Amino acid sequence: MKKRGPVMFDGFDWDSGNTGKAARHGLKIAEIEAFFTQELLVTDDRRHSSAEKRLIAVGRSTAGRPMFVAYTLRHKDGRLLIRVISARYAHTRELKAHEKLEEENPQDR
Repeated sequence: MKKRGPVMFDGFDWDSGNTGKAARHGLKIAEIEAFFTQELLVTDDRRHSSAEKRLIAVGRSTAGRPMFVAYTLRHKDGRLLIRVISARYAHTRELKAHEKLEEENPQDR
């Protein structure tokens, strides 16, 4: 699965576990939340989806830096929330792999 566009959701599911991980990678919560308001390349994270469906989004921060975010969607109190599992600036190999997917599937743009 591959899609472009903003992710549709009602908010975020943050706690000390995922905010701490983001801070260790040098990202602020506001930067991660802003990331999800833009066009993103989203794929299934099949390697890590045994207990719950996980997704990977690749895009750019508001400052233009490439970002990689692994997340899941959770339903709480009738709302669809993004639960960030990991967020960091993307590595070159990840960007190249996603660029290759885009080149191979131009109809998904």
